[in-house]
Amino acid sequence: MKIGIEGQRLFRKNKHGMDVVALELIRNLQMLDHENEYVVFVHPDEDNTCIPQAPNFKIIELGGGGYPHWEQVLLPRAVRKEGCDILHCTGNTAPIFCTIPTIVTLHDIIYMERFSLFQKAGTWYQRIGNTYRRLVVPTVVKKAMKLVTVSHYEQSNIEAYFGPLDKLSVIHNGVGEHFRKISDTHLLEAVRDKYKLPERFLFCLGNTDPKKNTPNMLRAFALFLQSKGEYRGQDDTYKLVLPDYEENQLMQVLNDMGHPEIREDILVTGYVPNSDMPALLNLCSMFLYPSLRESFGLPILEAMACGAPVITANTSSMPEVAGDAALLVDPSDPVALAGAIGRVLSEEDLKRNLRARGLERAALFSWKSMAEQYLQLYREMLSELSK
Repeated sequence: MKIGIEGQRLFRKNKHGMDVVALELIRNLQMLDHENEYVVFVHPDEDNTCIPQAPNFKIIELGGGGYPHWEQVLLPRAVRKEGCDILHCTGNTAPIFCTIPTIVTLHDIIYMERFSLFQKAGTWYQRIGNTYRRLVVPTVVKKAMKLVTVSHYEQSNIEAYFGPLDKLSVIHNGVGEHFRKISDTHLLEAVRDKYKLPERFLFCLGNTDPKKNTPNMLRAFALFLQSKGEYRGQDDTYKLVLPDYEENQLMQVLNDMGHPEIREDILVTGYVPNSDMPALLNLCSMFLYPSLRESFGLPILEAMACGAPVITANTSSMPEVAGDAALLVDPSDPVALAGAIGRVLSEEDLKRNLRARGLERAALFSWKSMAEQYLQLYREMLSELSK
């Protein structure tokens, strides 16, 4: 069987959630499957060595045009030329007129819910991308031979929107083996120096996507700074480290919320590559992930695997992923979030229990298991096609 895998964004330097999932799928399939042939279709970009070489894996770079042209025109043409038996599209969308049977990973359908191109939330790039998804995904859902999503929470959302789907499966994401407790103090201090990290800090992955809830997280941090004297053992040395955020974006949010004075307590690092993330998670005093809506929430598990106590939201998929190993709060309530921060920093038993339970929880999720389940679906598709 020859399996095509869409990896349009895999060669870009600054990878994010869906890119990481697709890359880990490919890497683990390379270790698991030496029988089938694979063709990975990517857009040319800087990081063109991120996919390891393997005898049964071929990389095809397709250049030219924006994402819709790449996916709707260049991809199906290349898939036919390579003679693929099936095509796995890894990032929510797929070519509508592709004649090859497809399996689509539908990470979420947030873009189908209460969305408008002219809403103020999010950047224009994000809004245009969501408009494209709204146009394409309903047809993709109908045409795909198999659909996969990443949590039972998201499965219920998809079926509530599109109706019951027998072809829809749930395959959880995994945690990379490099996310672990690090004992090498020289490595940790090198990363601390690289990003100029303070001695003690709270770590939050926030960006301009409205679902990431960064303004409420910043409001909670401001409240924590104002009231931290109420918590045993607090002083002025805790800072907030915020990667993947621009200075002008941060100042606009702080000004809008009326707390520009906390800028001196925030470190904006810029994009942090996946290879450096474990060290930052080992160094932080806690990890904050109060997102409003996630289909999975992989950073929760990555932080747990590194021994960081985690505070996350009590909504969407996050309780499913975190289990009893995180402190769950209402993400729309900055007061509750500020209180949770204070509790974790001041209650040693709570902090210790969150660390221990987090390590156990993260160990339940692996990329190998994810790849094994996808491989089983590929085989099922081939069996159905051969009947």
